[in-house]
Amino acid sequence: MPETPPSAQQSVVFIHGLWLHASSWNPWLELFRARGYTASAPGWPGDADTVEGTRMNADALNDVGIEAIYRHYARQLAGMEAKPIAIGHSFGGLIAQELLANNLVAAAVVIDSAPIKGVTALPFSQLKSALPVLGNPANRKRAVSLTAEQFRYSFGNAIRQEESDRLHQQWTIPGPGRPLFQDATANFHRHSPAAVDTHYAVRGPLLLTSGTEDHTVPKVVTQQVLKMYAKNESSVTEHLEFAGRGHSLTIDGGWPEVAESILEWVARNAPTGSGKA
Repeated sequence: MPETPPSAQQSVVFIHGLWLHASSWNPWLELFRARGYTASAPGWPGDADTVEGTRMNADALNDVGIEAIYRHYARQLAGMEAKPIAIGHSFGGLIAQELLANNLVAAAVVIDSAPIKGVTALPFSQLKSALPVLGNPANRKRAVSLTAEQFRYSFGNAIRQEESDRLHQQWTIPGPGRPLFQDATANFHRHSPAAVDTHYAVRGPLLLTSGTEDHTVPKVVTQQVLKMYAKNESSVTEHLEFAGRGHSLTIDGGWPEVAESILEWVARNAPTGSGKA
């Protein structure tokens, strides 16, 4: 159980990343609600309400970029009575960092987050994970699906083949290619949408997490991001590693361990009952 219960029904907003539907957060929603939080998991712009619906209408995700995703969540948060806590996975982690830097959320947890502008590490496994999209320039403006084999390498490398295949069938949706192209070229654009103010923003607490066996976002990427935040001495930034875990750590059989660790951190660090700025 959390060390301290949430007060005033603290809200938590979950943000999914590329290739996973928002409903993949459902077990997390149930857990957080059982612990006293108000929890929701809105989809990206273009997502349908279900996995199957999104697969059938993949064109709705064509040319959806980082800016559109950020604005989509910023508009939804603007309608909330108090600033929530954001928990984002992969590209959802990048969006959570942007929301936190702009004082739209009270705190943020980013799980194996996509790189932000300034990261220079490019491990082979990260490049290979992105090749299904980046390998074809035409993918910049269209949605791309992962095959079971590609999902196995990018997400399911730390779990059994059978589980990886089941998760691929259960939760995967087409993902817009534009965010990956924007992220891959972020360091070459002065006003990249992947830029986050890591130095000067006065913000709530931030937890960066990484799976040690993640192919899509290897831990060296998160370690570089942590060093970027080290210059911001006025705000809390912490790091947590999950040994032996891959990019599927939010949806595979070990997700409760990850969720419990995050619940504990939230109870210790996140402001509760935060009003609007």
